[in-house]
Amino acid sequence: MAAVMPAPAQSRLLMSGNEAVSRAVWESGVRVAAAYPGTPATEMLEEISTYPDLYAEWSVNEKVSLEVAFGAAMAGSRAFCAMKHVGLNVASDALMTMTLTGVAGGLVIAVADDVGLSSSQNEQDSRYWGRFAHLPVLEPSDSQEAHDFTLAAFELSERFQTPVILRLTTRICHVKALVTVGERSMHPVAGFTKDVGRWVMVPGAAGRRLPLMFERESRLRSEAEVSPFNVLETGADRRVGFVTSGPAYMHVRERFPDAPVLKLGFSYPVPFELVRKFADQCDQLVVVEEVEPLIETEIKAQGIAALGKDILPRSGELSPAVLGPAIARLLGETVAEAPVATPMQVFPRPPTMCVACPHLGVYYTLAQLRNVTVSGDIGCYTLGFGQPWNALDACISMGASMGMAHGLDKGRADSEKDKKIVAVIGDSTFMHMGMQGLLNIVYNRGNVTVLLLDNRAVGMTGGQNNPGNGHGIHGEDAPRVDFANLVRALGVRDERVHVVDPYELPTLFKTLRQETKIAEPSVIITNRPCVLTDDFKARSPFMVDSDKCTGCGNCVDIGCPAIHVTRREKVIKNSGKEVELNFVRIESSACTGCGLCLQPCAPDAIVPVGELSMPIHVVKKN
Repeated sequence: MAAVMPAPAQSRLLMSGNEAVSRAVWESGVRVAAAYPGTPATEMLEEISTYPDLYAEWSVNEKVSLEVAFGAAMAGSRAFCAMKHVGLNVASDALMTMTLTGVAGGLVIAVADDVGLSSSQNEQDSRYWGRFAHLPVLEPSDSQEAHDFTLAAFELSERFQTPVILRLTTRICHVKALVTVGERSMHPVAGFTKDVGRWVMVPGAAGRRLPLMFERESRLRSEAEVSPFNVLETGADRRVGFVTSGPAYMHVRERFPDAPVLKLGFSYPVPFELVRKFADQCDQLVVVEEVEPLIETEIKAQGIAALGKDILPRSGELSPAVLGPAIARLLGETVAEAPVATPMQVFPRPPTMCVACPHLGVYYTLAQLRNVTVSGDIGCYTLGFGQPWNALDACISMGASMGMAHGLDKGRADSEKDKKIVAVIGDSTFMHMGMQGLLNIVYNRGNVTVLLLDNRAVGMTGGQNNPGNGHGIHGEDAPRVDFANLVRALGVRDERVHVVDPYELPTLFKTLRQETKIAEPSVIITNRPCVLTDDFKARSPFMVDSDKCTGCGNCVDIGCPAIHVTRREKVIKNSGKEVELNFVRIESSACTGCGLCLQPCAPDAIVPVGELSMPIHVVKKN
């Protein structure tokens, strides 16, 4: 991806919050930017990588990305890193110490919270990391503020020599608005200054830095009291005044245009005196924040009367439709019942994998095994829990499949001694946080079969490059990890390491069945690229010969979305058992010719397009 020349100063551009932050990072003179992909934060580094005059990288995980950015800030450069909310959990070990050291060059950490759980396994509130680490938190409420707050965050970071958290949500990250942008402003780099009392955090040095951190937090609270990002807006309807931050401010303003509002763009430390001043201007105070009651708890602790999560939901976005009835009930007003619309009867469309996804064959094979517990991980392959495979039993966080599998092995009941334990993990996730888990399995003599699904991309977040596919962030050549040698280096015995084509179902099944019988760690590596990347090469498509199709439905069990059931029939077998037959067709325009469906097809009814000597009969629905 080559760098492009950005739009000139004072241009008005339609930008998402992610794009606006990226533009401001460039304008701020940042020299180093690092991240690990994760929705809704992914686009920030993708966009930053297109700007000239800075270094950008996909790091192997969020902790490493923060350490890279911190190292650049120690050297006096302005630096930036981005991650989704769960990524800050991974990076928190480094975060909780760099709050003691502080920084030399400006360091901004953009954290995107997935309010509403659109693409995440939990809905945490990253503002707590600001409170926990005694760091300032800025919360933009639209794309323009995402741009402006980013610029201000670097200035704030350098003035107070502290990392600054820029807290975004999915709503801010992805919604577009017009943004006025500027030009890049370069900043001199002083270089690294040796100071072991500051940069080497042994207990004695850390203890001496603690009072400095608390003193800095006190000065930051005074800064929040006068910050232009904390705005007190008067209103004619004084019955309820709202203290709010981030996109919740927009929801409040839309639903209650005449109410007084205290908008906290600089939301931590909380400006208590400003809140007290605001509280005197309204009859009741309601704190509207997504998603945890952080500000509410803080101001109640100061003896300021307020309501919040006692009348508002603890999860999800606080949209006008949510706020309206809650405030009406508070004021004793009649809450109009919203008309109940009759839901449309639509064909259920659960999430599934792509046509020819190399994971299809893996889960089809796992579904054939008996007496197996499958520990899963974060990625496209998480979808293996659903239909038609039902072949994944647990998933909590990135890299956890390895540790969970080891625990399932060591903690199994006496009645389950013969149960096989399989861990499934992707290539990027394995490098992110899975290698340690495999090392732990080997070191502690666990009995786990690992399926390492190498599709040469960070698939679920859009196919970003990683050390496993031999390409850097701009598509340039880069060293490529040899997973077979890597797992051998972690201690897996050579004869227990297998590289298998996931499109070859008999070989995959034989290898998996063989390795689950061996009472030691083994690793099966699949080696087909993600179908949405440039590395994937499609083959000639297939179609169904309806004259041969018996309705056995074996091909349906593959789970490929290019296969459609056109007709179902229930028949009575000679045994007296009722069986449902599924007659199918293949959407040839979508088929990429992987050949997975051919292998379980008993009547050989699936053939290459154009091979039939007679026209295909159109199967009509009943």
